[in-house]
Amino acid sequence: MREFTLKINPEPLTITNIIDLDGNSCLQIWFNQPTEELLIDVVSEVETHGVNPFQYLLEPWATCLPFDYPISLHSQLQPYRQFYGLNNDPDVAALAQEVMQETEGHVLSFLFNLNDKIYRNCQQIIRLNGEPYLPGNTWKNKQGSCRDFVVLFMDVCRCVGLASRFVSGYQEGDLDQEERHLHAWVEVYLPGGGWKGYDPTHGLAVSDRHISLVSSPIPRYCAPVEGNARPVSLGHQVIESHLSSTIALDLLS
Repeated sequence: MREFTLKINPEPLTITNIIDLDGNSCLQIWFNQPTEELLIDVVSEVETHGVNPFQYLLEPWATCLPFDYPISLHSQLQPYRQFYGLNNDPDVAALAQEVMQETEGHVLSFLFNLNDKIYRNCQQIIRLNGEPYLPGNTWKNKQGSCRDFVVLFMDVCRCVGLASRFVSGYQEGDLDQEERHLHAWVEVYLPGGGWKGYDPTHGLAVSDRHISLVSSPIPRYCAPVEGNARPVSLGHQVIESHLSSTIALDLLS
């Protein structure tokens, strides 16, 4: 992070830096006056690294599926191995078995092929609101948003024992596109490599063209803004609300 500026209107009572349960850096903001509008404007300049996403060596025991981590890691990785959708979803389990057979259980080939299979077989749709779809439904319908593809990838990995987590942030994409949205991808914990990212929406291994903002084994904890509001009493008048966002990315070098 080279530069970071934050503007909030109305001016908050306090701003506190906190670290959440997943190790993400967050800002907790408090207000003490009623308002009709909340504007959050963030500008940051970051330098990305990791041009080669394959610059690591797996531990010798971590190259084949089905996968099991050392007992010493079980309690740490337990949240990352719980299914998002239904346990033993037949469609997700069948996809996991299909890819594992195609790759003869080789871990890195499995991840590459799964990433490519979702990318080539599923159509991306823009769906700004709502929780991710159940992974089995996404695979049956062969369409979804980036977050739908991520939870599908995560649950397939969990079928073969691989720990995975949901990541939200930005992806370079086409620099000329007018409208941008937050993007999501998956990270898998590989002994010898650590958390390694895969982007099934674009069929890519994550490198220096992605900027991570937040990660969690539970997708709903990756929302960019969350909070509580206390409505002001207006008698029987219906209170309406509207949420909008604008994202701009500039490549500096």
